Amino acid sequence: MTVMTPATTLGADEARRIALRAQGLLGAPDRRGGVRGVLRHLGAVQLDTISVLARSHELVPYARLGAVGRPAVDAAYWASGASFEYWSHAACILPIEEWPLFAFRRRRYRERAHVWGMQVDAATYRSVLAKLRDEGPLTSTELGGAKKTADWWDWSDTKIAVERALAFGDVVCTERRSWKRVYALAEQAIPTELFEAEPTDEECLRTLVAQAGAALGVATRADLLDYHRLKAEQLDAVLADSGLVPVRVAGWGPAGAPAAAWADPAALATAPRGRHRTTLLSPFDSLIWDRSRTERIFGMTHRLEAYTPKHKRVHGYFAMPLLAGGQLVGRVDPARAGGTLVARQVSLDSARHVGALATALREAAAWVGCDSVRVETLHDEALRPALERLLAD
Repeated sequence: MTVMTPATTLGADEARRIALRAQGLLGAPDRRGGVRGVLRHLGAVQLDTISVLARSHELVPYARLGAVGRPAVDAAYWASGASFEYWSHAACILPIEEWPLFAFRRRRYRERAHVWGMQVDAATYRSVLAKLRDEGPLTSTELGGAKKTADWWDWSDTKIAVERALAFGDVVCTERRSWKRVYALAEQAIPTELFEAEPTDEECLRTLVAQAGAALGVATRADLLDYHRLKAEQLDAVLADSGLVPVRVAGWGPAGAPAAAWADPAALATAPRGRHRTTLLSPFDSLIWDRSRTERIFGMTHRLEAYTPKHKRVHGYFAMPLLAGGQLVGRVDPARAGGTLVARQVSLDSARHVGALATALREAAAWVGCDSVRVETLHDEALRPALERLLAD
């Protein structure tokens, strides 16, 4: 049991293990809670359009639970109104219970004359709500068209109206169909007790900060701001009353000095022990989506290079960090070719991690229905014989 005082200092390794356990990557996985349990604990699972090995929101529970079936992942997110999509860290899947907590953000959007520079006339807005009320959940195409032209940014008036309604909370997305948002009237789709709840801004923010602290385990002020993309004044208004406790973490400050941080008391109650998960991580996984935090905790500078010109990429289009033994020990840029998982580019920090790499590749291949693995570029070709022997076992 850790006795907390304002002067409590955690070692960098202890803080790293606390963070891993808080993210569900150290200790026995919560298989009874399943995918929904992962979502409720993390509080947010980021969505992204890129699908290489799988989509990011599928990779997050896979990293924690292992090879849970991909159809089961989508069903757990979208079936029976268990979640909704909204702006948190980015566009995220959120537990349906968090609907009231984003009232503060919906109110801010309503106060603006427009959202993201988009404007639409009131009649179009009303017609979109009326169509959803009469016909039930629809995609933007079914509502009347998503775009005016083929250009992705050239939204139709209907698309602008429904996205404004989504931001305001008149409409909710509780499903994606062929990656298209399915919009529903919020008063019809959100359980009544949640829809009618209207917590104050302070109540929303205090709960979200506490939830972020629990999901991170131990975090700097910047980490807490980033989790749900809060503003500094929003965090400062509630941090002292959030239930998180002040600590210092050795090695997190400039030149390795201790840094001020906040910790979840429950995370400090017992020492973080248990089995480390060996897995490939989505670049949008909440363990590593904050690049500054990733570098501070794991010493890895990781960047998504999907939008970097090919000739300038260092680690590949969708390089996935390899987690093993509680450390980030390498990267894999994956692809699929028929029944083969292709590791287009692989790098490892040390030869001693070849076994972990082989385990992660075999497990990922089986999960996405591949029966073989092919490694194309290996940063150290001396490792290839050992790796290929392990992959063949």
